[in-house]
Amino acid sequence: MTSFFNGLGFLFEKVLFWPMDLLAKTELSNWWVANIVTWIFILITFYFFIYWLKQLNIFRQNKEDEQDTTAHSFLK
Repeated sequence: MTSFFNGLGFLFEKVLFWPMDLLAKTELSNWWVANIVTWIFILITFYFFIYWLKQLNIFRQNKEDEQDTTAHSFLK
């Protein structure tokens, strides 16, 4: 059972956090590159947030957005 948790620890620490470790090491060597990468991620996130809001607006205008305030029958 401990090997399962050791495997999970290895997966998260060595494999999945590898990009974060790389960015942290880059920040120590070159501050500008790390900030440019950070701003690229911020701009990508901002773009998709605006896209999501536009899609919500399209659904609202087409009356496909169901605004039912009683989500469950016991709330009626």
